[in-house]
Amino acid sequence: MELRKRDITNKEYTPFLVGNTYSRRDIYRILEVPEEKQGGNWNTGYTTYKKDVFIFVNLNTSGRTGHDYDNKFIGDCLQWFSKKPHTLNSPTIQSMIKPQGDIYIFTREDNKDPNFYFQGRGKIKEYEDTRPVKIKWEFIDGYKIHSHNLAEEVNNPQKYHEGSCKTISVNIYERNTVARQQCINYYGVSCVVCSLNFFETYGHIGKDFIHVHHLIPLHTIGVEYEVDPIEDLRPVCPNCHAMLHKRNPAYSIQELKSIINKDYN
Repeated sequence: MELRKRDITNKEYTPFLVGNTYSRRDIYRILEVPEEKQGGNWNTGYTTYKKDVFIFVNLNTSGRTGHDYDNKFIGDCLQWFSKKPHTLNSPTIQSMIKPQGDIYIFTREDNKDPNFYFQGRGKIKEYEDTRPVKIKWEFIDGYKIHSHNLAEEVNNPQKYHEGSCKTISVNIYERNTVARQQCINYYGVSCVVCSLNFFETYGHIGKDFIHVHHLIPLHTIGVEYEVDPIEDLRPVCPNCHAMLHKRNPAYSIQELKSIINKDYN
């Protein structure tokens, strides 16, 4: 088994917003893909278009063709497997290893859902010379601030896998966007510590903006574990997020509330 590492240049522009959902039809429209170039490889996991690569990943579910690979997030990194027949020498895999454009990565956890979360532009951190090819992706857009639309309250939250390849710190979002969104759907976008709501304070530019805080830092666990978005995550404003991490181990939500109340009183 051969293990290699690659890196690519970061570019600023992307036509997609991290954390937003897109169907393939949305992507065709945004990119102005001619009808005769739609479908085909777009529907089978990944394709190239105008030197860019587009990858559609099924997490915790099999693909529409019945293939079920161990695609999952390990902290901020995405473990992903190519189509079974493909090797490192396959043209599309080569276009990922030696990219001439951007690599756009979309994920979903329901193979019947036409919409995918845009996780960001990827770059290969590691790859293994296996069949199917195993790749660990990093994200160029991983630490940019982005908004999320509120959905209905979740009454039966599921659990989502994440790992411990990083230390939680301010302005780093959990890469499992679905778990993050489930937390926000349940608790809302007001800070659970100080009650700040960015839309109420800043108007439209603050709509749906909030950080999400892990009650148990990933680096203290040391192994992959299941994140329950209701039990393990809380929405907090950036200021409170920073204050929670002023101590190691971090302050609890209640401790920080008590500090605020004591100082005000």
